[in-house]
Amino acid sequence: MFVVLGATGNTGAVVAETLLGRKHPVRVVVRSDEKGAAWKIKGAEVAVASLDDVSTLTKAFQGAKGGYVLVPPNYGAEAWLADQRTAMDRAAEAIQKSGVDHVVFLSSVGGHIHGETGPIRACNYGEQVLGRTAKRLTILRPPYFMENWAPVVGAAKAGGILPTFIAPQAKIPMISTKDIGRIAAEHLIAGGQGKQIVEMAGPEEYSPEQVAAALGQILGKTVTAQHAPLSAVVPTFRSFGFSDEAARLFEEMYTAFSKGAIGYEHPIKLVRGTVTLQDALKGMV
Repeated sequence: MFVVLGATGNTGAVVAETLLGRKHPVRVVVRSDEKGAAWKIKGAEVAVASLDDVSTLTKAFQGAKGGYVLVPPNYGAEAWLADQRTAMDRAAEAIQKSGVDHVVFLSSVGGHIHGETGPIRACNYGEQVLGRTAKRLTILRPPYFMENWAPVVGAAKAGGILPTFIAPQAKIPMISTKDIGRIAAEHLIAGGQGKQIVEMAGPEEYSPEQVAAALGQILGKTVTAQHAPLSAVVPTFRSFGFSDEAARLFEEMYTAFSKGAIGYEHPIKLVRGTVTLQDALKGMV
């Protein structure tokens, strides 16, 4: 039995679907029976639990040989980092108490860095906590999600503009959540050996200009990448409903990326996905 957290999100859904597609028993952890209804139809067992309740989460993990773990971010939380760390502590406690054999944890590129990395600080904390409590631990460190472009597809459709805080010509690693979920499922099936680090990327690196060009092809119109200053990060993210702390952490992260301060720990060992930027953008459009 494999337990999957975040099954209603992008990566968790792919993990669960991949495992079910390969005929493995799956237990998805959701917050309500309603959210688990579709998974029951697909053949998964459903456990109703949350990261707020260690006892129900412990029960959800019991009897599993592997679990996919992530902490869904509540970007509206005023004390965002403390909120994430508390949730991670509860998850780690439940994992330890349940005795689950192997944990696959969704971290981030730069998850090994102790420093000013914005929201990636929460991933670094998770790596440390699970490193002390999990029997066997596989840490996934994906780069920028291709699906992060979804919120600005509307602007490209409406006005031919692709807003970006990344320099338009800068090629960076990007990966589809479909690849992340598939790779996570494959590591669950394979089992873990001690502590493993899996650093990931898509088939190739892409720039915002390439994203704009690909969107232009799909939409049949000219789309131009428009570089926004880092001073606009906080007001932009606050307009999305992020708390002030969460918005400032994203400013910190984009600043660190612009300085080259965030990167892979083992770049020569990258595991590359197969979903291209063009295919990912087609799905978003």
